[in-house]
Amino acid sequence: MASSSSFPAPSSRSKKPLGKMAAWLRQALSKKPKERPVSQESPRSDAPSQDGPPAPGLSSAASAAVPPDASSSSSSSSSTGSGGRWSRDYDVCLCHSEEDAAAAQELLAYLEGGAGGLRCFLQLRDAAPGGAIVSELWRALERSHCRVLLITPGFLRDPWCRYQMLQALSQAPAAEGRTIPLLAGLARAACPAELRFMHLVDGRGPERGFRQVKEAVQRYLQTLR
Repeated sequence: MASSSSFPAPSSRSKKPLGKMAAWLRQALSKKPKERPVSQESPRSDAPSQDGPPAPGLSSAASAAVPPDASSSSSSSSSTGSGGRWSRDYDVCLCHSEEDAAAAQELLAYLEGGAGGLRCFLQLRDAAPGGAIVSELWRALERSHCRVLLITPGFLRDPWCRYQMLQALSQAPAAEGRTIPLLAGLARAACPAELRFMHLVDGRGPERGFRQVKEAVQRYLQTLR
């Protein structure tokens, strides 16, 4: 039987390669994989390309916001203008009593006729049929530059005429030249107290004061240009 010393003990070198390999595997497995940096220059997949056509609806919305004829309409409105004499429908609103309708018609014909004819409002002719009398008066005063009050004995007796006078003064209390009292058949002392601070046209003068009234209205209209 052979002696045990005849077989040499296994060498420790054979275990070293296996140990190194196991250590390398453990080290490789323990390391975390490095994250790949995302380039900031790379475009997002869901973002629209800047080189592509614009989104539908943007150009149409912009064109709808500014109508194509906006500039032309603004220029035309500025050229025509709504100020001056033509900003109102009438130059004169004629206030009188019912019993002085004939005298008011004569004054109306004089103001509207001849050179420099005026646009006049006469309630018997120009009021809307079926309209409320008070509303028609208020609308006529609002749409007229001047008011001519035909002051007669009938005017002083009529409460409606006094209402017309007060309404005319309330709408233009400090506008000189807009309210023109024409005295017909009355002395200045008989004029209503509300009108005594104003320059009165005397109907006993040339052409019964009609010419003076017309010239006064024309002078006021010239200030509007």
